[in-house]
Parts: sequence; C-alpha cells; structure tokens
Amino acid sequence: MSFPLLSPAPWRAFRVACIAATLTLAGCAAGPNFKAPAPPNVASYTTNPVATTAATPGVAGGAAQRFDAGADLPGDWWTLFHSQALDALIRQALANNHDLKAAQAALRAAHEDVLAQRGSFFPSVSAGFDANRAKASNILAPVPNFPAVPQEFLYSLFTPQLTISYSPDLFGLNRRTRESLKAQEQAARFQMIAAWTTLTTNVVVTAVQEAALHEQVQATRKSVAIARKSLAILQLRFRHGDASKLDVAAQQTQLAQTEAALPALVKQQAAAQHALAVLVGEFPDRSPAAALTLADLQLPADLPLSLPSKLVAQRPDVRQARANLHAASAAVGIAAAERLPNIELTANAGSTALAISKVFTSGTGFWGLAASLTAPIFEGGQLMHQERAAKAAYVEAAEQYRQTVLTAFQNVADTLVALQQDAKALQSAAKAETAAKTTLDLSQLQLQHGYIGTFELLAAQQAYQQARIALVAAQANRFADTAALYQALGGGWWHHKNLAEQ
Repeated sequence: MSFPLLSPAPWRAFRVACIAATLTLAGCAAGPNFKAPAPPNVASYTTNPVATTAATPGVAGGAAQRFDAGADLPGDWWTLFHSQALDALIRQALANNHDLKAAQAALRAAHEDVLAQRGSFFPSVSAGFDANRAKASNILAPVPNFPAVPQEFLYSLFTPQLTISYSPDLFGLNRRTRESLKAQEQAARFQMIAAWTTLTTNVVVTAVQEAALHEQVQATRKSVAIARKSLAILQLRFRHGDASKLDVAAQQTQLAQTEAALPALVKQQAAAQHALAVLVGEFPDRSPAAALTLADLQLPADLPLSLPSKLVAQRPDVRQARANLHAASAAVGIAAAERLPNIELTANAGSTALAISKVFTSGTGFWGLAASLTAPIFEGGQLMHQERAAKAAYVEAAEQYRQTVLTAFQNVADTLVALQQDAKALQSAAKAETAAKTTLDLSQLQLQHGYIGTFELLAAQQAYQQARIALVAAQANRFADTAALYQALGGGWWHHKNLAEQ
C-alpha cells in the first residue's frame, strides 16, 4: 500500500527537526566526564625485596624460586606444575563450575542491557489499526453521507496510522545512561574474570591440600599403630616389673593425643575432597579420584613478578572496582540531567474511512506534527537529593577503589613473604625429617646388635612419622602459595581471547 494523499513535507520537517536538535546538543552532557585513576606511584611490594628463595635439594617442592621482576604471567600458569591430573581438574572445572557459568550469564545480561539502551538514540516507530462498529442517531449529529432525517444507522470506521516519536538527548541523559550501562558491563566482565581466576587457583590449592592431607592421614595412622605397639610393650614390662606405672601413663597419653589428631585430619581431607568435587561441578559423593600426589608436582623455579604500576591493570577485582567507579560517575550525570528540560518530537499519519476498501483513498488521509517541552519545576526536593545521593555514591565507589588497590598490593606482599618463609620452613622440616630418618636407621642397627629394644625402635619410628607430617605440610605450603602468587598478580587472563577485552 501507499499514501498517495500524504505529502512528504511533514516527514522532511520532522527529520530536519530531529537532526537539528541532535547536532545542536551533541556536545552537551550533564555531569562529570570520567577519568580513570592513575596507577599508584609505588616502586616495590615489600620493604625488603627478595630476588630468590632458599633451596632444599632432594625434596619435592624444594627448588629455589627466582622472582623475575617485570616478567609477564602465562595464561595457563597451572601447567607449570607439570601434572596431567591437575590439568584435567582445571579443564573440568572451567567447563562445569556453576559459579563461573553464573558470572558468564551475568555478563551476557549486562551486554544485552547495553544493546537495548541504544534504541533510545533513535526515533521510535509504531503502527496501529483501529476498527470500530457503531450505531448512532443523526438527530443530534448527522451520520456521515446520510440525510438529516431522524434515523438510526450502523456504520464502521477504519483508522490505520503510523506514529513516530523522538526525544533529542538535550543534556546527555541517554549518553550518560549508556555510559553507565557500559561501565556496568565492564564490571560484570571483570567479575566473571575474577571468578575464572579464583576458580583456577582454588582448584590447584584444594588439590594440593587434599594430596597433602592424604599423606598426613596415612602417616598419622602409622603413628597411631606404633603408639599402640609401644603401649603394649610398656604394659608387658609393667607386669614384669621392668616399667613404672608412670611410664605406662605417659605412653597412654601420647597414644590418646596421636589418636585425637587423626579425626581432625580425616575431616579436613574429606572437606577438601568435597570442595574439589564441587569446584569441578560434581556432587560431593562423586569426588575426583585422589590421583594427585605432591611427588607428582614440580615447583616452578622462575616466578614472574609484575611491576607495581601494572598490577592495577591486571587484577580483575581492581578493574571491576574501576568500572564501578565509572558507573557511579555516569550516575551523577544521569541525576543532573533528570533536573533539566526535555523535548519530545512527535509525528503521525494515517487514514480514516468508513469502509476498509476506502482506506488510503483520496480525502481520507491525515497527518500531524507536534513538539513538547517539559521541565521539572517543583519535585519536593526529590531530584536534588537524588543528585546528592549520586555524588555521595561516587565518593563511596572512589574509596572502595582505593581500598581494593591497597588490598591487591597487600595480597602480593603477603604472598612474597609467604614464599620466602615457606622455603625456610621447608629447609627446617627437611632437616628434621633427615635427622629422624637417620635416628630410625641407627635404631634399627642397634636393635639388630642388641643395644636397644623394640620399644626404643618404635619411638624412633614414631618420631620419623611426625617429621614426615611436618615435611608434607611444608611442601604443600610452597605449592599452594606459588598458586596464590599467580592469583595475586592477576592470573594471566589477558592471554585468553575469550577473556581479554576486544
């Protein structure tokens, strides 16, 4: 169909009005223009920078670690542990973890909000069609095309019409709204990246913890068995008068203490297994097989250490806080624009006929142009206080950003100190384990030559198991804190195309 009776003049006028209003006010936007905070002027993470950590040769996780200042983080940093079992857990977690999927869905929703808001920059067009059937008398008002004789008539009225409306962005309300939504999309994106980084780190740390607890449980059970044998020997000696009741009581105390440590370790191991199952998207009763051992892991020798000036660009939580600050800045502009005038341009055209076949014929067309200006005069202080609230929210977001930056530097500093002290703790634990092993070997020789009895050998065996438990804990700390350093520095997400900003 066409509109032969409608002149293009009104549409040209409407289009010219829209373009003129847009061009005239294109550079005007209420509120502050956002400026990203400058990186902090900090030269080092800790008071006493460390270049390398101590080495403990011949022990799993005992390699010296060197900090490479300014080096970039790898995207798949967990592969540096050279464990296929660990790599498989990471892949499963990235594919099935529900927290990560929820964060990805939140990002898609934020992106769609940005796309939806783009429509506010264009005229809205709507079409309508009204069909009415009516009965009327021509006594008071003659029915169209009928003589003025008192009668009642039935007639139909058909009205198709097209309506176009457009609100020029006078003071940047739409632009600030779009700016806010894009900032919120960025916040959702970095929240998703933070979930990704946290997930990969948690899988590594939890897997290491579960492997260490497994070894500690086994060593503790051996220690309990040894303590029970020692108690049986002392009780036998006591019956023969070769041991005092004090000796028996002391051994009973030691056995009870060793047994008391076992349930706590078993509970922690079960919790780690359950946590690992949930991280990879499974129910706790489907915990991944305990195929990972500390001996299977290789400690990364060269650790990248990002420059402090780059940390704020790498940490997803800092980038999220900056995006929240940007959104708060745009919200100030939105609140300011709400207090200013607004123009709406409207155009409509259509046809009205008594028969559907007469629609769009000569003499049935109509059109109209309208412009309206509205401005708030009295709102009971509502708009003023909303703008003040937006400004206060911006100050809040700014302080939260500064605190997030400080926390990020604290995380890196704590991890660097932890790695240094972990290396020293492993040295001490390895020395204690070596000494306990030497004592056990000598005790076995002395037993063979009759210099000591079985009780003394059992004491040496128990001391060795305790030293093994401490050594396993020290090894696990080095692996876990190495993973924590990669997380503290940002996790290397920028090397993944599906995460990096396009």
